[in-house]
Amino acid sequence: MTEKPPLDAMEAPAWLGEGRSETQLATDPDGAEACDADRPAWDSKIQYVLAQVGFSVGLGNVWRFPYLCHQNGGGAFMLLYVFLLIIVGVPLFFMELAAGQSIRQGSIGVWKHISPKLAGIGYSSCIVCFYVALYYNVIIAWSLFYMGNSFQYPLPWEHCPTDATTNDTVKECAGSSPTSYFWFRKALNITNCIDESGEFNPIMTGCLLAAWAIVSLAMIKGIKSSAKVMYFSSVFPYVVLFIFLIRGLMLDGAMEGITFMFYPKLEIWGSMQVWRQAATQVFFALGLGYGSVIAYSSYNPVHNNCHRDALMVSGINFATSVLASLVVFVVLGFRAKNIALRCVAKNVGLLSLMSSFESSPLSVGLGPGINTTDPGSVSLAEYREWYSHHSSAVGPDITDCSLEEEMNKGVEGTGLAFIAFTEVMALFPASPFWSTLFFLMLLNLGLSTMFGTMQGILTPLMDNFSVLGRHRTLLTVSSCALGFLIGLLFTQRSGNYFVTMFDDYSATLPLVIVVIFETVSVSWIYGTDRFLDDIEVMLKWRPPAVYKYLWKYVCLLSMVGLLTASLLRMFFKRPTYTAWNQTTASEMTLEYPGWALGMIIMLIVFASLPVPIGYVYYTVKNPTAGNSRCEEGGGHEMRREFYTKCSSTEQLEAPRRAPTEEDEARPRAAFLPIGNENYRLLPQLEEEDGDDDDDDDGDGEQDTEV
Repeated sequence: MTEKPPLDAMEAPAWLGEGRSETQLATDPDGAEACDADRPAWDSKIQYVLAQVGFSVGLGNVWRFPYLCHQNGGGAFMLLYVFLLIIVGVPLFFMELAAGQSIRQGSIGVWKHISPKLAGIGYSSCIVCFYVALYYNVIIAWSLFYMGNSFQYPLPWEHCPTDATTNDTVKECAGSSPTSYFWFRKALNITNCIDESGEFNPIMTGCLLAAWAIVSLAMIKGIKSSAKVMYFSSVFPYVVLFIFLIRGLMLDGAMEGITFMFYPKLEIWGSMQVWRQAATQVFFALGLGYGSVIAYSSYNPVHNNCHRDALMVSGINFATSVLASLVVFVVLGFRAKNIALRCVAKNVGLLSLMSSFESSPLSVGLGPGINTTDPGSVSLAEYREWYSHHSSAVGPDITDCSLEEEMNKGVEGTGLAFIAFTEVMALFPASPFWSTLFFLMLLNLGLSTMFGTMQGILTPLMDNFSVLGRHRTLLTVSSCALGFLIGLLFTQRSGNYFVTMFDDYSATLPLVIVVIFETVSVSWIYGTDRFLDDIEVMLKWRPPAVYKYLWKYVCLLSMVGLLTASLLRMFFKRPTYTAWNQTTASEMTLEYPGWALGMIIMLIVFASLPVPIGYVYYTVKNPTAGNSRCEEGGGHEMRREFYTKCSSTEQLEAPRRAPTEEDEARPRAAFLPIGNENYRLLPQLEEEDGDDDDDDDGDGEQDTEV
């Protein structure tokens, strides 16, 4: 058999112009939309943007990014974060948006569309989404509990309670702080370690049930119902953040906090640990690998400008992180200033008491700036100046009072939200109002992310299993009910330790593995040139060629490096968690016991297994599928397939053949779905040398629309 010569340039149809994808005729936009007429769609572009922003902007922007920025060089970390966001985050985010929008399927359907062997990527995404939903809704339950306790004055965490038997302050509270005591004892009633499970916390169990009920009701009609909730849940946190920023800038110590945050320490760029943390934050801030980005974009019109969406959502995400960091650090600056001033007042009071004795060496030399009769009037700068000259003459009871030292005690996660911030709320006038506002903001941040996470589970399942798609309401309610039942693990007294375990280990490694396979699928299996061709069909313009190299090399190598660094850190440093010791009223770092390590490994393996299982399953089931041109090329571009329209008469006369399993296993020739109009694959090879003349005579007819 000999191969036919390519079409002459003069005879080629106009649609094969330079820079256009030859697969363009595989798609008729009107037909594609007609085929998906029964698929839900966003009512407006603003709905979609709010949904994507609501999912990507979550609690991590408020309590994780500021901590990393504080611990890793302030402004220098921000520059590093922006650099990684541009070369890794935005390209991967754009890739997921384009894939979901072009194929109009959830995460399972998207990768199955490229090759059924890759369907396991979508299943892994669903499992990780379920992991995250389990513990994320527990944080929403905590926010509900604190918001409910904010409707009283004074706030219950403002003062230490009194022991009814001894009439003294509760020892555990006196040894820590009112906010720490309320969090660990009243809210969680936590045990001393993960081995001590304890009974269920009835109040938290009720709050968790309420949280799952809210999620279920908001999503019971799919994006039609959740999108309406997004108008409030996505916008309200920004209103609260700006209110807190304006209020915080009026506080004493606010500027010290901002200065501490933005002061650059460029030497951190030489630390691999900082690069790993920055890459991880970029990865999770955009919600890559969850399948939620793909699910949301699959409800878009085919010609929506997803490139602009990728840039816009990424920019909003980063701006939100900076805004949240400003709020956090003006508040922490105010808190640190108050702690330092209380330290000054305490030490000056001791100095006053000691100087009342004539034999004391402190009866002279206190200086005109130290007014021992009014400790509250002594400024922090005056006291530190005095202490720097007289520290050698005072006993161990007189200590230095440093605002920087307090600021260096970085807090993140639940420690920031439920301990540090609650302490500051208690200092504000009208503290119940500010507390209610803050926890209502946390509730909405959590819910908007939770909606996206659940959509990453439900959309792929409904797209790939028609039975589930026909019973959307039942699937939503059943998923939420199952989430609540498994979530009871987190409402026992040791539940906070399991939340930490899931947060640290259940999602990190599996998601990185998922994104690595996603990148390999698009870049090396489907082909970046073909992918850009499909995007060109959608956008009516071709994205810059730099994306080709970012996807194939920069993003892939970055993800492999992040996976390697995470694995090495896990193997060489035994996983630990922070526990609360009731006797000493302090936190301590403990190593996970053997059974907990086994649970961590099981979570990671269970979420990662669908990828190799899916590949092996389809290889065994369809052994001839491995001989397809796409896979033989090892990443080389597949030979283009040319299509021509068929007449309606030919459609009726041509016998229809049901697709075989082998057909299903072959990689698709194009991302975009075929529309209502029908197309026929032009013959590429001659079956017999002797038929040359006959074939040549038919070319004119085949190249002409009938």
